[in-house]
Amino acid sequence: MLDVYTVSFFGHRYIDNFRLAEEKVEKLIYKLFQEHSYIEFLVGRDGDFDQIATSAVLKAKHSYAENRCDITWVMPYEKAEYIKNAEDFEKYYDYVEVCRESEKVHYKQAIQVRNRCMVDRSDLTVFWVEREKGGAYLTMKYAEDKQANMVNLAANIF
Repeated sequence: MLDVYTVSFFGHRYIDNFRLAEEKVEKLIYKLFQEHSYIEFLVGRDGDFDQIATSAVLKAKHSYAENRCDITWVMPYEKAEYIKNAEDFEKYYDYVEVCRESEKVHYKQAIQVRNRCMVDRSDLTVFWVEREKGGAYLTMKYAEDKQANMVNLAANIF
């Protein structure tokens, strides 16, 4: 039976030091592949950090971990961009899913509900939080309150 380690990513919509974030995510992903045989990565598609994380996972997957991971885009609700381009998104990500809990709430609350579900599902939650405001910050506070295994790459040097 395959032991699956689940990792989710959350960060600010806009990242000031894009290259530094990219380097830290790539180093962390490499380290995780040294420690785990199979990793399920969960990402949103709501900003710079989500794109950095997705790109780093896909790079690792194509370079050295092809059969050792999958990447899932977790939507808070079915988005119009997905409906219009489902075939392309399903080629880009291994899986695309809608968080059932966030589908049931007002759309302004949906991203935060989806984020909390992703934290609850993860063995490790990775953040890029530099400011004490916004959805990524609220999700990090939720993870801290749940005593989740987490790392804020914006605060830690690898």
